[in-house]
Amino acid sequence: MLALLRTRRFAPLFWTQLLGAFNDNLFKSALVVALTFGAFRDAALPIDALVNLATALLVLPFFLFGSLAGQLADRFDKATLARALKLAELVAMVVALVGFSLASLPLLFVALFLMGTQSAFFGPIKYALLPQHLKPEELVAGNAAVEAGTFVAILGGTLAGALIVAIPNVGVPLVGGAIVLVALVGVLTAKAIPAAPGSAHAKVDANLVRGTRELLRVARRDRAVWGAIVGLSVFWLGGAVILGQLPRLAEALGGAEDALTIMLAAFSFGIGAGSFIAERIARGRILVGSVPFALAAIGALTAWLPSAASVGSAAMLLFAIGVSGGLFAVPLMTLLQARAREDERARVIAANNVVNSLFMVLGAAYAAWRLSGGDVATTDVVVDAGVKGPLASLFLELGLFLVLASLVAFVATLRDAMHLLIAGLVRVMYRVDARGLDRVPSEGAALVVANHESFVDAFVLGGLCARPIRFVMDHRMTKMPGLGWLFRAARVIPIAPAKEDPELMARAFEEIDAALAAGEVVGLFPEGKCTRDGEVDVFRPGVERILAARPVPVVPVALDGLYGGFFSYANGVPMKTFPRRFWSRVRVRAGAPVELREASAIREAVLALFER
Repeated sequence: MLALLRTRRFAPLFWTQLLGAFNDNLFKSALVVALTFGAFRDAALPIDALVNLATALLVLPFFLFGSLAGQLADRFDKATLARALKLAELVAMVVALVGFSLASLPLLFVALFLMGTQSAFFGPIKYALLPQHLKPEELVAGNAAVEAGTFVAILGGTLAGALIVAIPNVGVPLVGGAIVLVALVGVLTAKAIPAAPGSAHAKVDANLVRGTRELLRVARRDRAVWGAIVGLSVFWLGGAVILGQLPRLAEALGGAEDALTIMLAAFSFGIGAGSFIAERIARGRILVGSVPFALAAIGALTAWLPSAASVGSAAMLLFAIGVSGGLFAVPLMTLLQARAREDERARVIAANNVVNSLFMVLGAAYAAWRLSGGDVATTDVVVDAGVKGPLASLFLELGLFLVLASLVAFVATLRDAMHLLIAGLVRVMYRVDARGLDRVPSEGAALVVANHESFVDAFVLGGLCARPIRFVMDHRMTKMPGLGWLFRAARVIPIAPAKEDPELMARAFEEIDAALAAGEVVGLFPEGKCTRDGEVDVFRPGVERILAARPVPVVPVALDGLYGGFFSYANGVPMKTFPRRFWSRVRVRAGAPVELREASAIREAVLALFER
């Protein structure tokens, strides 16, 4: 991640985005503080109405101009558009400066609407631009850096705006000067963004209603893309509700303004930490297996939040929520960028912004209604067990909603989620020393061939390999009670000996060939059975039949250390006697892909790996 910040392909965009997010929140925070405590306390409208109007002016442009923003970003050079939008930001901040100087609410609200519009147009550009400038294996790191930097900038801008505008006599003009200065620096950084040409095939439709409808149609074309958009929207709904109620939570816990600052800082740094962890786990790959677990954690922690009896404990929970948020959002945003067609990517990002905004509005509206009274007392009180009252009920309901949403996400990402879970279990059960598995091709068909030491070989190898592997497995294993659903989720290919079920065997070879033709990785244990004596048996000719029909690269793998354990024949019938070994050392060695076609030669390639 840090290496990207030293490249011209990424650094100018990163700093441009960071400065924009900082300036947005510097202006917004200063305006809210000024509305609440400053020169506008005598305005015609109530303060709550003015604050809600300010929020609406920031969100409304995403609905109005989302389709046009996506179309323009797909059609024209994104770097050129970014530079034009930073100039537009400078103009908006000059309007805000005049508004602050004249204490003119209309001018400030015009500037706020202009900033929201600028953000609506800039969002599709920044996320659609990343895949053009970054290598596929750098995309996760790029998104993680942008997410982390954005939330830190949001925190910094929020704090700076509140602190500067509160300075007696000079705070308001200082804020006006600061936002113009930051916008000017953003103009300079945007000039260094490398060219990112658009597509001549992309059309621009000025009809906003028709354009939005087309935008959503494009986004729904790919099921995975639409699922990522819905998932990110659920995340932002939760974030909008949580962040919107932090002032009330801080007040209920008896904290002053510094309590709110601590909570915001904890959440923002949590997002940054979670984004960094997501990048370290992925190592350049798109792994969505963490998504349902991260969302479930957000839900559980949100429901737990009212139990915090102090500002410190609430801050710790918010930090954990932020970490989970980073683990949730980074993989989904990366998936969104990678799966969208290049000539439609900006429109897909714009559709994501539109749906995100809609969910945020729905979340905020529900929170406002839930806390407005009705049959629930409107007073939050603190007892020994934490906060009680309508705020606690709201957090509990939101947490339950997010946990239920995580179950849907688990079903949608079942294969990836199980892969992550199994990988974790393997690391817990064994001391794993795995080398060379990165030699499995990152894309395209391959046949992974390994020796067979125990009944958990497929779990170990599949959990450690970055790419999903479709294992060929004895049909009796796939019918084991309680495990059938797992094997179906892993899309295991059941096979039987020709003497027992020739039709099943023929179907297995057809399915293997179809999987390889589709560019998948197929895993095979050519011995046909687990070893009884710890030695590598003869490889059966079935592997030759597969390769004769579909000559793909073969990745030889040696498994060592699983024989002698609870799931092997070392102590008689597997899984019948009490395990004698715990957390044993397991060695996994993968060789470079080879073009071997004979079973005996492939066996020799596997045996050679035991010496490494």
